[in-house]
Amino acid sequence: MTSPAGPPPTGSQGDEPRKLRLLAVTACPTGIAHTYMAAEKLAQAAQSRGIEMKVETQGSIGAENILGDNDVRTADGVIVAADKDVDLTRFAGKRVLKVGVAEGIRHPERLIEQVRSAPVHRPGEAAAEEPSAGGGRERSVAYKALMNGVSYMIPFVVVGGLLIAISLSLGGSPDPSGGLVIPKDSFWMDVNNIGVIGFTLMVPILSGYIAYAIGDRPALVPGMIGGWIANTGSLYGSKAGAGFIGAIVTGFLAGYLVLWIKKVKVPRFVQPIMPIIVIPIVATTALGLFFVYVIGKPISWVFEHLTSWLSGMTGTSAILLGAILGLMIAFDMGGPVNKTAFLFGAGLIATGNQTVMGMCAAAIPVMPLGQGLATLIRKRWYDEQQRETGLASLFMGCFGISEGAIPFAAARPAQVIPANMAGGAVAGAIAGLAGVKDAVPHGGPIVAVLGAVSGVPMFFVAVVIGSVVTAATTVGLVDLGMRRRGAVPTADGAAPAEVPGAVLVGAVPGGSAVPVAVGAGGAGPSAGAAEASGRAGGRSAAVAAPRASGGDAVEVLSGYLTEETVAVRLEAGGKEEAIREMAGLLARSGRVADAGELVASALRREEQGTTGLGEEIAVPHAKTDAVTAPVVGFARSAEGVEWDSPDGTKARLVFMIAVPEAAAGDEHLRILALLSRRLMDAGFRERLLTAPDERALLGVLSEVG
Repeated sequence: MTSPAGPPPTGSQGDEPRKLRLLAVTACPTGIAHTYMAAEKLAQAAQSRGIEMKVETQGSIGAENILGDNDVRTADGVIVAADKDVDLTRFAGKRVLKVGVAEGIRHPERLIEQVRSAPVHRPGEAAAEEPSAGGGRERSVAYKALMNGVSYMIPFVVVGGLLIAISLSLGGSPDPSGGLVIPKDSFWMDVNNIGVIGFTLMVPILSGYIAYAIGDRPALVPGMIGGWIANTGSLYGSKAGAGFIGAIVTGFLAGYLVLWIKKVKVPRFVQPIMPIIVIPIVATTALGLFFVYVIGKPISWVFEHLTSWLSGMTGTSAILLGAILGLMIAFDMGGPVNKTAFLFGAGLIATGNQTVMGMCAAAIPVMPLGQGLATLIRKRWYDEQQRETGLASLFMGCFGISEGAIPFAAARPAQVIPANMAGGAVAGAIAGLAGVKDAVPHGGPIVAVLGAVSGVPMFFVAVVIGSVVTAATTVGLVDLGMRRRGAVPTADGAAPAEVPGAVLVGAVPGGSAVPVAVGAGGAGPSAGAAEASGRAGGRSAAVAAPRASGGDAVEVLSGYLTEETVAVRLEAGGKEEAIREMAGLLARSGRVADAGELVASALRREEQGTTGLGEEIAVPHAKTDAVTAPVVGFARSAEGVEWDSPDGTKARLVFMIAVPEAAAGDEHLRILALLSRRLMDAGFRERLLTAPDERALLGVLSEVG
């Protein structure tokens, strides 16, 4: 009897051979358009070859058409076309080929041929991967691994930090011997201890899930234990652990160490226990000893010499000392450099010198306060989870918990860490100049409220200025990075300049605002509309009255796409210009409150991955409060727009979808799914390309649903 992993089995003599049965999983981390496009392409390629195929889709809307045990048992091979982690354990014993989702769109026929000779997947092994064109795959893996660790770490930071802050504010009091003290055996001490556990787990979680994203389940244990070791300085003679920076190091070391061990050839009888016993034990032991004996010793040495260096600076300029301490406090937020400065200041309290701790206390809250403020200043650069973390960070900053800024530093170290250091240096220098004193080894506004700080007004001046510097620097650096990548949103309070199809608000006597549409792509404004511009609520607005049209209104996709949001010709020649023109088209519906923000949101989505689907199709989309209700637009480009599509084609059929942040469910994902599936029909695409006018286009589009 032929193995399931071998060639397709045949029936008994005289019977027709059984059809080849393949499975596929398609997945995209940023949406589902590519997910469904790859699924349809693979299914079509299989059908054209007389091959049975079932495809499971794992988009943002969730898993659909899930592969069952019977599907897997009877399959001859599995194609995984995904840009995110997919659990492969259920495919053990089957031929598995893993590629990016774009390959499923671009080369489905080639994948079907390759999976027939793909290696059999064993538990704990990575699936065979086709090298990505153009290289750069390692960088992508590293980035996704880091983001994976950060996403799992955030809840621990928020829960631990807020519980500690609450216990200190409600159950703590200043103690004459120094510190904020919560009575032992009290209710609030129990709350504090729970928060400390959350903070203690934060660093191992970051390390563990970085490792997991690289080396799969066998890497989880060495990653977490390595992170714990990195955060426990006593294991390698350091008074402070390596903090979150050490966790990032151990996470990557554990992940790649596990990948290396997996490549070692072992006897067949050992293979089943490799992922659950051998690999975790070997990797954990090797990584732990390497950190304790190789990496840990230099950390301890640096800690000791930093302390000696700072001790020799007490007689120098208070401004310089404050700036240096602020830089150190802000650098790693609870790591060894931070703790060196903190312990230096805390140790001098007993000698009667409280000014050094005053400098540290002013710098400690600057990072979480500054990063939280940045999420309020530039909401468009942060997703919903990051904005919620920003609010928690503000709260933690008030209680001197600098770790509240760690998620932001881990996600954008090149922008956030320098910004933190700039604000910390400013706060420390101002506190040093003003001679602020702190009698307890703690920082943040809470110590001033509880009476442990002398020079309270200047203490708050230092904290506020330092936080503003951090927020402004963060916004500036992130904005610069976005501009370099081509995502240039309209600044708050300014109307978008030269935006095709932009809709502005004009003032009329009495102070009311009249929506005025400025035509784009040859589509003129509403009858009687006058060209004007103005401001509404300090921001550019884009609200247009629907244009007049004869006859009954034609509505598609639950009324989200109408004749008002369809254009026969898209004039734009580039992607950003096309998105701006499409935003103007959507504004005709009267559902767009801010055209500039809509454009910015769509461009941010493009940064996560192109919305060009191939087959001359692009579906830019945004979930933003720049629109008041879901709206869909469609325009046709005669020459085509370069959209970085997987198959290299220019986009001639451009749909744009926008839904509010608070829209019930995942409406934009439902719309994407409907469009993606229907657009796989070549006849449907041809009818869209040849329809003579908007009415005819609406007739074709009504086939979508």
